[in-house]
Amino acid sequence: MSYTALYRKWRPTSFEEVRGQDHIVKTLKNQINSGRIGHAYLFCGTRGTGKTSIAKIFARAVNCEHPVDGSPCGECSMCRQIAEGASLNVVEIDAASNNGVENIRDIREQVQYPPTDGRYRVYIIDEVHMLSIGAFNALLKTLEEPPSYVIFILATTEVHKIPITILSRCQRYDFKRISIDTIAGRLAELTQAEQIDVDDRALRYVARAADGSMRDALSLLDQCVAFHFGEKLTYDNVLEVLGAVDNRVFSKLFQAVLASDTKACIREIEEMIIQGRDLSQLVNDFVWYMRNLLIAKTTDEPGDMLDMSEENLAVLKEEAAGVDTETLMRYIRIFSELSGQLRYASQKRILVEIAFIKLTTPSMEQNLDSILQRITLLEQKMQEMPDNLQKLASLAPAAGQAASSKTAVVETPPEPKTVSLPPAQYEDLMLMRKEWGRIASLSQLVGSIRLSLPKTSVEPAGEGCLCIVCTDENTFGIINREPELKHLQEVVQEKYKKTLQFKVRLESSAVPQRTVYVSDEDLKNAIHTDVIVEEDDSV
Repeated sequence: MSYTALYRKWRPTSFEEVRGQDHIVKTLKNQINSGRIGHAYLFCGTRGTGKTSIAKIFARAVNCEHPVDGSPCGECSMCRQIAEGASLNVVEIDAASNNGVENIRDIREQVQYPPTDGRYRVYIIDEVHMLSIGAFNALLKTLEEPPSYVIFILATTEVHKIPITILSRCQRYDFKRISIDTIAGRLAELTQAEQIDVDDRALRYVARAADGSMRDALSLLDQCVAFHFGEKLTYDNVLEVLGAVDNRVFSKLFQAVLASDTKACIREIEEMIIQGRDLSQLVNDFVWYMRNLLIAKTTDEPGDMLDMSEENLAVLKEEAAGVDTETLMRYIRIFSELSGQLRYASQKRILVEIAFIKLTTPSMEQNLDSILQRITLLEQKMQEMPDNLQKLASLAPAAGQAASSKTAVVETPPEPKTVSLPPAQYEDLMLMRKEWGRIASLSQLVGSIRLSLPKTSVEPAGEGCLCIVCTDENTFGIINREPELKHLQEVVQEKYKKTLQFKVRLESSAVPQRTVYVSDEDLKNAIHTDVIVEEDDSV
């Protein structure tokens, strides 16, 4: 007798055997018990979550002669005929290979005839999103007003491809991904029934690798059992068959990354390649490992969210304490991007090695999280500086001052000189000094003057005129040009409604002159004497 795959052999035959879709099972059973059965259903969700299985159970239940709490009895002639595929009341259509208008027209012709036995004719259209636009249009009228004895069940993994006109005519049921606990529990049931000796830890890894799909879990288990037939299926056996890596390797890799040991990371990757491990699986599992680290670091009770023992959780918390949240999120970002790149890559090893080099060398990237990590590394190095070096660093300025006092004479800065200005000149000078930095950042300023202006200052140069003081020759050469000065005058005129002329001079010393400008009226009030202002021709 030929072998039947586990996912086919253990396909649910009643609503009670369905796992992980309680919300849908309860609704459908209530409809059957109350007689409130719809004419069109849309089952949508990821692969292997029970869409087709529930559709077949529902088709048997609505035709069952003696339903038990909404489930088919499995004993009557209708249940047996449908289960054996001998009933004309249930028609399964694969829309991937029957997606044309003529296929839908055949359905429209068939629904005109009532069932010879049973109560309903049920059409299960799988992968309905593969239908052409013309086929969808041909289905619309029949789907909206079918005969009372016809039920349509549409199943799809890509509901976003279904036209809204079809969606609005169906009762929509979203199938959830099945939890790891639920899958592991189901695997434990059937391995016991199949008399397969297997570790609980191995079953949980298979359940996690299935990514919420019961069918995928059964297929992976079938593969592992076939490889180690007649032996006890252990956790290490499962890792070997699936090309996966033990968590201890991830811990070792992560510690090498934190130590910026690129060489150790590359060696570990080479060792896993020699062992035949799958690099795509490695990347996905490493992202999952770092996700667990992030949860352990950012939540108060991570044990409720992490599927691991107390001992492993304690180790995970200890490792998470050695890295900050921003750095960990950077690691996850890099490997999440890598996971998508590996799908179509021909040189997977090179991409994985580059990703680990990025992790150990933050300077390769210029985004915010890598800069934050570089700052953190610098702070750690400063904290690790020996005490004697810190003392030496603190003594260096004092030693430099002592040496300079012996070899050079410290010049005392001159007393500031006070210059009084007429009110109009004083007002213009104070306005420009206050707004000088803002003027340099105005978008109206273009060219090199915009970059050079912040390096200058202004001083009075007569009625309606200001002098721009430059402390280096390059800035002086850029600003001291007639087009640049004219452009600056136009910007000031537009922004401040003041007509000012500008001159430029080069300061002989980089140290600014200590000059205090005051209004002559303020000065006259202070000294109680008239002030005579003389023109300065030196500028």
